[in-house]
Amino acid sequence: MTKTPAPAADRMHAVTPETRELVDLVLDYSRRRILSEDTPLDKPLPEFELRRLAGQTVSETGIGAERALALFEHVLAPACITTDHPRYLSFIPTAPTKAATAFDLVVSASAVYGGSWLEGSGAVYAENQVLAWLAAEFGLPATAGGVFVQGGTLGNLSALVAAREAARTERGNPSGRWVIVCSAEAHSSISSAARVMDVDVVAVSPGESGVLTGDAVRPALEEYGDAVFAVVATGGSTNFGIVDDIASVAALKSEFSFWLHVDGAYGLAGMLSPLARHRFAGVEHADSVIVDPHKWLFAPFDACALIYRDPEAGRRAHTQHAEYLDTLTENTEWSPSDYAAHLTRRARGLPFWFSLASHGAAAYRDAVTASIRLAEQIADEIERRDGFRLVRRPQLSVVVFEREGWTKEDYAVWSARLLDEQRAFVTPSSHAGRPNTRFAVLNPLTTFDDLVGILDTME
Repeated sequence: MTKTPAPAADRMHAVTPETRELVDLVLDYSRRRILSEDTPLDKPLPEFELRRLAGQTVSETGIGAERALALFEHVLAPACITTDHPRYLSFIPTAPTKAATAFDLVVSASAVYGGSWLEGSGAVYAENQVLAWLAAEFGLPATAGGVFVQGGTLGNLSALVAAREAARTERGNPSGRWVIVCSAEAHSSISSAARVMDVDVVAVSPGESGVLTGDAVRPALEEYGDAVFAVVATGGSTNFGIVDDIASVAALKSEFSFWLHVDGAYGLAGMLSPLARHRFAGVEHADSVIVDPHKWLFAPFDACALIYRDPEAGRRAHTQHAEYLDTLTENTEWSPSDYAAHLTRRARGLPFWFSLASHGAAAYRDAVTASIRLAEQIADEIERRDGFRLVRRPQLSVVVFEREGWTKEDYAVWSARLLDEQRAFVTPSSHAGRPNTRFAVLNPLTTFDDLVGILDTME
């Protein structure tokens, strides 16, 4: 019996020979990409070159799945740098486990909505188990909790909005403007959050060490008084991987009223390693923390864990109210949409949950520890080499160094050549007006020989 073709309006959604073939094509590509052991770094192309190679891809009638996927595989994807490549060492790389990457497909295939308990209780339960595990690792109470958001910028913003709401509830508005106190080397997202919130930032110099201390924060608290609603400490800066003296900052809470937020987007995962855990003393006193699993916890983009000491403070600040939402907001069930500046959300914590549940926490501890050891090893190598200068001993897994005599232009030419030759992706950086470069070592597949080979290109 001949099956009646699906109506035109249903063609994209119905299960037909066409959609079966489309799904098979996508799954085949995904399998090859996930299991590839020699994926190139690739590199960006100028727009005119992409126009020449890809042409106009969007049309009224479509170009077909086979052609669209071929364009992606052979033209568009190679114009994107492979962020999980072992020699992607710039910014803060990503290095998702195969389990996490594979399960990212499952999350989309399952049509899971992660915004409310009503619609996604199973997903929320799994995500909350991971958040509880992280909270325990950070020394926060068993009642702590939060939500996975898009990234560190949204995590910091959401935490600071909750901090201001808590201060406003506790003591009303200040006579002047609200103030956030942080290190001058804090991540740019803190200033971004302040602009969105229309509050001021007081950036405190951490001194030569780069480590923000309680002694440095005290004068700002004394000067701005009740206008300070939050102090942000950094648990592993992006540029150097520096961990602030969180304990001495937290100690000020006994004298001053403020919300302590720890921005650990990159570095807080270092607490999983016995080699670095001591550096984070005091984080257990934080009112909120963030850490990005898509960085050093080996999850795919995009996932930031935002955890509150008192989740109710987050809920008071962020719950949205509308008639159509009453069925969600008039109950006590845990709805992730209540804990950050968002409503609709993907269950973005599930790939991390699947990998963690599959492999166990010990595997994560080993992987984080391996990165720290490799950073120490290559730092030693840099110090041994004539003509190289280690800018600062690594605390975590970021190694910053200079090639003596090189200008900003020298670093730029060298960096471009590395990528053009598909050797590595290592970008120029700077500190205190001096040009330098850095290795951000996060991928467990990065080797000492990889890093030595890159140093050799600077001789």
